[in-house]
Amino acid sequence: MIRRALGTLLAALVLLTGAAQAAQATGYRYWSFWDRDGDTWTYATQGPSTARPSDGDVQGFRFAVSEDSKDAARPTGAAAFEVICARTPAQDGKKRVALVIDFGTAADAPSGETPPARRTVCARVSEDATAAEALAAVAKPLRYDTNALLCAIAGYPEKGCGEQVSGAKKPTATEDQNATEKNAAEKNADSDDGGPSLGLVAGIAVVAVLGTAALWQARRRRDG
Repeated sequence: MIRRALGTLLAALVLLTGAAQAAQATGYRYWSFWDRDGDTWTYATQGPSTARPSDGDVQGFRFAVSEDSKDAARPTGAAAFEVICARTPAQDGKKRVALVIDFGTAADAPSGETPPARRTVCARVSEDATAAEALAAVAKPLRYDTNALLCAIAGYPEKGCGEQVSGAKKPTATEDQNATEKNAAEKNADSDDGGPSLGLVAGIAVVAVLGTAALWQARRRRDG
């Protein structure tokens, strides 16, 4: 019986350890760049400084904490070119590019900063303009690091650029970009402080196993 109880304890500890490691995954806080293909966002294969969108294209930028491109949160909300550029008439020698700028959630914001509301804008730029030039035409100030990594759009965030974030939560594409600080705090409490720690659970499990073993030994002595 003791062996069975200890085996159960060991299995539980393995599961708990795995869960704790998953919860402590490391992500990066950065602006991701997306292409719109029909009704679907796809992670861009080029950076905004080299991508040259065509007239009528829709491109998106999303600020979030992500582990890698496969897990990156997509821009949210409607993204129809006809709607975004409805009030920007076409001009000869120019192209129009619809941009969706999603500043993300409060949970992904750097400490002390609040993400602005998601916005859509129509950039009318020269025919050979890059996505970065289209973005600069409608969402200044932009900030880049020494490696040309896009750090800030419209001044957000004020500091930081692609920094590591320990204990990152895997982002979802359906998170509401207008989530309030209160909701973000509740989510953080649920994920970080809402349950017992691994050490506490392990300690309870050990006490339970030892208690069961002691009871079994006492019954053996009494029956013997």
